[in-house]
Amino acid sequence: MEGVAHIFTPLNAAWCGWTMLFLMLCAVISEMMQPGVISQAGASLRVRTERVYKDAPTNFISQFLITIFRIGTLAIAIYLSFYSGGHFSFGIFAILCGITFVTALVKMAGDELADYTFMLSRRFSPAYEHYANILTITSCILYPCVLVLLRFGNVVASRWVLGATIIIFFILWIYRASRHFVNSPQAVLYFILYICTLEFLPLGLLLYLSSQTINCL
Repeated sequence: MEGVAHIFTPLNAAWCGWTMLFLMLCAVISEMMQPGVISQAGASLRVRTERVYKDAPTNFISQFLITIFRIGTLAIAIYLSFYSGGHFSFGIFAILCGITFVTALVKMAGDELADYTFMLSRRFSPAYEHYANILTITSCILYPCVLVLLRFGNVVASRWVLGATIIIFFILWIYRASRHFVNSPQAVLYFILYICTLEFLPLGLLLYLSSQTINCL
């Protein structure tokens, strides 16, 4: 009807479908440009090698596209988790993508500082590779869940799905990272401090900033 403002919800906001399609294309093109960046990411959980898709040189365009896929998937999942009704805005989604990206940069800076301070380069290099693979795995798990949640718009289910995905991510990451960093009883304490300061803290910051953005805009 003319003169009636339409409220876009996750169910009827056209940008959601186009955004999810764009994210899927990013993932598919990334895999096509560098075979194994997605399809063999799970294999990194079973082997100790840094890269399981042979010794092919890193394709930076492929890495850029898969990074967009990870950030976009996580951002829209967070949006769904804190969404409580009203206008479902692409602008807020874009802001959440920015917050996710900045949080990732802060975490990366913290990792680099820890690497420089404790001289852990030999351990950090494979750990970074496994971290990226685990991010890819969890994003691929989260993506179909987001598609379903966009269709039904269940806030409670969205929060459970996001929470379960975060738990899965940390279980996988702790399992892999512990094999690189924990080699003595003293190292266990350092590893716990690392998890609390460079994993839980950025995640808490991401969720807090995201919830404030959604509630205030």
